[in-house]
Amino acid sequence: MPTILHALSIQLQTARHMLRWLLLASLAGVLGGIASAVLLVSLNWATDTREAHRWIIALLPVAGLLIGMMYFYYGRSVEGGNNLILDEIHTEIPTTSDAPNRTIPARMTPLILIGTAATHLFGGSAGREGTAIQTGASLADQVTRIVRKLGLRFPEHDRRTLLMAGISAGFGSVFGTPLSGAVFGLEVLTIGSVGYDAIFPCFVAAFIGDYTTHALGVHHTIYTVTQTAPITPKNILLAIIAGIAFGLTAMLFARVTHAINAFFKRHVSYPPLRPFLGGIAVALAVFAIHTTKYIGLGVPTIVAAFSQQLPRYDFAAKFAFTSLTLGAGFKGGEVTPLFFIGATLGNALSTILPLPTSLLAAMGFVAVFSGAANTPIAGGLMALELFGPEAGAFAAIACVVSYLFSGHHGIYHAQHQGARKYPTPRTLDSSSE
Repeated sequence: MPTILHALSIQLQTARHMLRWLLLASLAGVLGGIASAVLLVSLNWATDTREAHRWIIALLPVAGLLIGMMYFYYGRSVEGGNNLILDEIHTEIPTTSDAPNRTIPARMTPLILIGTAATHLFGGSAGREGTAIQTGASLADQVTRIVRKLGLRFPEHDRRTLLMAGISAGFGSVFGTPLSGAVFGLEVLTIGSVGYDAIFPCFVAAFIGDYTTHALGVHHTIYTVTQTAPITPKNILLAIIAGIAFGLTAMLFARVTHAINAFFKRHVSYPPLRPFLGGIAVALAVFAIHTTKYIGLGVPTIVAAFSQQLPRYDFAAKFAFTSLTLGAGFKGGEVTPLFFIGATLGNALSTILPLPTSLLAAMGFVAVFSGAANTPIAGGLMALELFGPEAGAFAAIACVVSYLFSGHHGIYHAQHQGARKYPTPRTLDSSSE
């Protein structure tokens, strides 16, 4: 009888825990979904306006200066962006009564939304995942502030869980991929290690966030894989070869972007001047090549990569424009440009590897992102959500291989190293002792 009562008590505690986090994570999901809807609508407007008035790209340096000044004078506490959020989750704070009740400043949300919209409006090459993560997490953290102001107990561990749920809500709703969004919030924190203590809140927030965005009438781009291939030993080997190329590209993108950012910080002491100078370079390059193909999100080219042969240099051009834009300090994210780079690289590889162009584009779409963000599981799930099981199987293989070949540092320098991706001679020697 005591054993039965004890088991019943545990189940009741679990039910109470789930109900509590169902409410909190749902609130985080609604807030993240609303923010993603606002972001997507604003980016559509910015893209349409820029393409209708291309002369506006000449003002990109001025926009960069204003974005830089906005963050320098009003947003220093949140300029860390995605890395600030990861640092907040990783920071260990004693759960005693005198622990500091800190939260991410609410200003992060309007600042990153304005900065991202301005970057796209005036011709920068950036994405949207960084913005969605920041809005999702910062708005979720305001729930922490409200709960604590009501005098309710909300320890730091719960705050970190809510931040992870906010990341999942933002990522899942901005791409319309709640499964990968849920896992991304768990996987992005630590390379080589996934914790499950926040799995329920992350899944609830991701699905509620995606539902909220759709309920507001905002829809996502549909990518169609027109031709797949049978899963044979030969084709698996080809997928591995493609995954190596995707992983090396991901590693190079992260290193080049960080190097450009370090160059600007080292040589330009006044932060607002960094995006100003970077904006000059990007604007001149756009007018020099007479196309806006490689700025903004680049969704039309991504879609085209699934159905037609594109110039082999498309991925390299987008690589250069995005690294310069983000390295100089413009706002946005890396993931959608990585989709562009991966899809067009896969498209180019189809002239070398005997796999369908559409399939290789799908593989690159998720694999370059997986390698750069060190999130192979989230990338594989995204492939299944976007492309279906047949193409998703090949894409998942490419994601894992890309992850292995992308090195131990990615686009988020605040990621912790949980486990090495592969044993080194030193670790092999130590394990045998």
